[in-house]
Amino acid sequence: MAQSESCIIVGAGHNGLVAAYYLARAGFDVTVLERTERVGGGAVTDELFPGYRIGTCAYVCHMLQRRIIDDMELRRHGLHIYPLDPSGLFIYPNGDSLRFWHEHERIDEEIALMSPRDRGAWPKWMEFWEDAARLFQRYFLSEPPTFDEVAQDVAGTKYEAVWERLLNVPIRAMAEEYFEDPRIAAAAIGSGDYGAISEPGSALAQTYFKMSFLTADEDLGIVRGGMGGVTQAMANSAREAGVAIRTNATVNSIIVRDGRATGVLLETGEEIGADIVISNADPKSTFLCLVDENALPSGFPEKVRGLSTRSASMKLHAVLKRLPDFSRYLRPGDPDSLIAMVRIMPTPDYIEASWRDAMNGTPTRHPIMQLQIPTVFDPTLAPPGGHVMSIWVTYEPARPRGGSWSEIRRDVGNALIDELERYLPDIRECIEEWDVFTPADIGERVGMTDGNIRHLDLSPDQLLANRSLPGCAPYRTPVAGLYMCGAGMHPGGEVSGAPGHNAAHAVVGDLR
Repeated sequence: MAQSESCIIVGAGHNGLVAAYYLARAGFDVTVLERTERVGGGAVTDELFPGYRIGTCAYVCHMLQRRIIDDMELRRHGLHIYPLDPSGLFIYPNGDSLRFWHEHERIDEEIALMSPRDRGAWPKWMEFWEDAARLFQRYFLSEPPTFDEVAQDVAGTKYEAVWERLLNVPIRAMAEEYFEDPRIAAAAIGSGDYGAISEPGSALAQTYFKMSFLTADEDLGIVRGGMGGVTQAMANSAREAGVAIRTNATVNSIIVRDGRATGVLLETGEEIGADIVISNADPKSTFLCLVDENALPSGFPEKVRGLSTRSASMKLHAVLKRLPDFSRYLRPGDPDSLIAMVRIMPTPDYIEASWRDAMNGTPTRHPIMQLQIPTVFDPTLAPPGGHVMSIWVTYEPARPRGGSWSEIRRDVGNALIDELERYLPDIRECIEEWDVFTPADIGERVGMTDGNIRHLDLSPDQLLANRSLPGCAPYRTPVAGLYMCGAGMHPGGEVSGAPGHNAAHAVVGDLR
């Protein structure tokens, strides 16, 4: 590869910044183009209310890869993580609570307080899921294998049985094998991208999120300054490596000449040439909006339209006059930081009902809530004594039936607060201001089709080698010189940096 190879990356989300860093380190002349005024994509911190800053989408650091943290020297460039232990507080309508400590024995003690019959089950549950996570981890920072290749890899090892269970046993059935109390089973299942928890393949889809079990304690937690602290550190590292980052630079189209990507055309009319173009946008935005259909193989746009982006989410943001009263869930000596991350998903039936609502096009009447109050750790996000709260809600329809999100957004937000009031009766007294970002709002603000924060659903049919464009090798496209580095590629969404890392290495490998 010549040292003068030039590369344009479309989008300064975290994967674009990671790819830019590795390509610059490999000798490329890299320019990142970002349509908004700041880097970060879905991992930004915005002043949504005067004096109060909140993470617009991403809200917790739990899968950012250590190799990327170290290679990019992110801590030297400003990244600071407040470790979370426990990583979450599950609360239930009757006042029970469950703390997810890092130590399996401590979680087991918690479970025994709620359900003595389930004592001893958690370490056995974790033994399986740590094996499943390790199986997935071996492919995380590399080009993905097919399902058949995984089967060949694990044949004759202890992972063979793990792989077979992930493919064939629904995660709900697994959880109910281990836990009698449905509240414990729901917490063990968790919420991912694929809420059909009674279907085969659901366990494989959940494995992606169980990867956080392998994250080092110091890398799992609340980021100082919000999740924008991650991407600001990445931008600092990329710039130090020689990357040029241009904000307020909207790409109107990717230029294709004679079957090869040769650069981009900006909204201003400026044309920028490059040897390689990498899109950090989602696949649908890239090939249905940025690339001329005539430059693509016959039938390819239809296949891209058929990629699944059904699983959407919603986020409510609020300014608090004071902290809500969690006393019914707390014990003597519990610190305020325990309420930094609170989860509400009371039973497996509730999880399934939430998914069913969304797939039927109905704003969920069973909101799975991941409530965060980061200011108990990080006072820089609010004026002295102030607090911010956000609630990430899974699952919601990408497009509601019978109307638009803009027409129902306030009603849906109020219904969410009403549901939270069942757990925190004083919550309305605490909220000073609030706003809700529907899937349509997230799609518009962050530029993600259907508001899908992982670009494509992390469903079992869109994992590993299947998380590639139709008919293409991972990270490659039908257009020569055009690559993909976003969350729509392997391994998937969340702030991991892995798709950006892997795409950069694919480019370097192809050219060398």
